[in-house]
Amino acid sequence: MSFLPLIIIFGVMYFLMIRPQQKKMKLQRALIESVKAGDEVVLNSGIFGVVSEVEGDVIWLEVAGDLELKVFKGAIDQRFNPPAEATESEIPEEDSPIE
Repeated sequence: MSFLPLIIIFGVMYFLMIRPQQKKMKLQRALIESVKAGDEVVLNSGIFGVVSEVEGDVIWLEVAGDLELKVFKGAIDQRFNPPAEATESEIPEEDSPIE
């Protein structure tokens, strides 16, 4: 009976800490494997760029004009989708002008 609390604590830790981390790692691996040319990504270091070419575990990342970086695929943190430009119909109108 003295092992029962220990087993319960281990079970709680598994479901609160280990399992969510495994899910996150699985999603990250899927993201890295699905990267293709033309995707906008953010690296772990905070560098933004567009993937210009994928060569196995290495990608070529265009960061500015003619500047391309050769980067390990594992350095990709997330895809970057810039917010869409607001159109005139989406901009709220004011009831009265400021005088």
